[in-house]
Amino acid sequence: MESPRAILHLDLDAFFCAVEEIKNPELRGKPFAVGGDPRGRGVVSSCSYPARKFGVRSAMPMAQAVRICPDLIIVGGEHESYRFYSRKVIGILHQLTDQVEQLSIDEAFVNITSLNPKPEEIGSRLQARIRTQLDLPNSVGIAANKLVAKIATDVGKLSSSGDRPPNALTVVPPGEEARFLSPLPVDMLWGVGPKSKERLESLGITTIGDLAAYPVIELAQIFGKHGYQLSQRARGIDQRPLVMERDIKSVSNERTFRHDKERREEILGEINRLAQKVSRRLQKKELKGRTIQIKVRWSDFDTLTRQVTLGKAVQDAGTISKHCQELFELVWQDDRRVRLIGVGVSNLDNHPQQMRLWDPRVKKDLQLEETLQKLQEKYGDHSITRGFK
Repeated sequence: MESPRAILHLDLDAFFCAVEEIKNPELRGKPFAVGGDPRGRGVVSSCSYPARKFGVRSAMPMAQAVRICPDLIIVGGEHESYRFYSRKVIGILHQLTDQVEQLSIDEAFVNITSLNPKPEEIGSRLQARIRTQLDLPNSVGIAANKLVAKIATDVGKLSSSGDRPPNALTVVPPGEEARFLSPLPVDMLWGVGPKSKERLESLGITTIGDLAAYPVIELAQIFGKHGYQLSQRARGIDQRPLVMERDIKSVSNERTFRHDKERREEILGEINRLAQKVSRRLQKKELKGRTIQIKVRWSDFDTLTRQVTLGKAVQDAGTISKHCQELFELVWQDDRRVRLIGVGVSNLDNHPQQMRLWDPRVKKDLQLEETLQKLQEKYGDHSITRGFK
């Protein structure tokens, strides 16, 4: 009989704040948040545990955070530092095994099934190593699958109180998945959002145990295939393997304006700048895409997307900007103001055909793009832009 898997889930506690405390130890023990300017539309990206005692939370408007915590210290944040420490952590995980799935900059799964010693000791040692070597607090969940390991981490973090990081370690023994999940609120289960929660509660389902006990046929009739999946998850069943490599599905950039934009020319200029950023990212990753898309959020938060699929894959800023501007013109309304604009390229070709470098027009265009990129990297994205007809 095959032994059960052992999957470790690692979550760096208040990661951005932890890095800022390394850079500036005077922040330790103080209520502070990483994020944008409260005078504009800044939001909280991460907040320290002392700040959380006042009710400050991630994704909260920074202006609201300052209102409920007047002594809140605001730190702008520097993403290169976060990427640096994230790479350090992932490096430590890869010293354990190559079976590592990175979920985000501060979260990962590790398959420790074939490792020694026991899973709990592996988790404890790993947790201590990351704290000692990198000074980063972290919480760990261990279970027989990804679903339960992730929830174990969440339970450990929630069970901790006070103004210090939880550094929780929670282990769910094989065979105990359903019992562990049973008393938890149903919205702790992956796939249950606000609307699903409301619908489940109308059926008398408030805990994961209630969901597990509900007839699966009725769930499938109500929710379709999703109902069967929810029933499986509620029982702690999850056969998903770790995904070590992920194909990039799209490349995009967007910008939320500090003040709503009402001038068409300004928005077209921002589309141009975003197209250049997307183009640079595509070129660095050696990707091209056939589908070009814009995202527009109006001042009343009404959001729409429009896209066009081309006959061939592209990556140059000129083509991306041209089509995005045309898509924007189709939806532009003189009496509405724009809060956010986004540009994206999808339907990617991971093996673009080699460009005909001997074509003088192609060579000239490449040289121009290279010159523009160098100038923008030196003087900023707004220093010089390419004009498009």
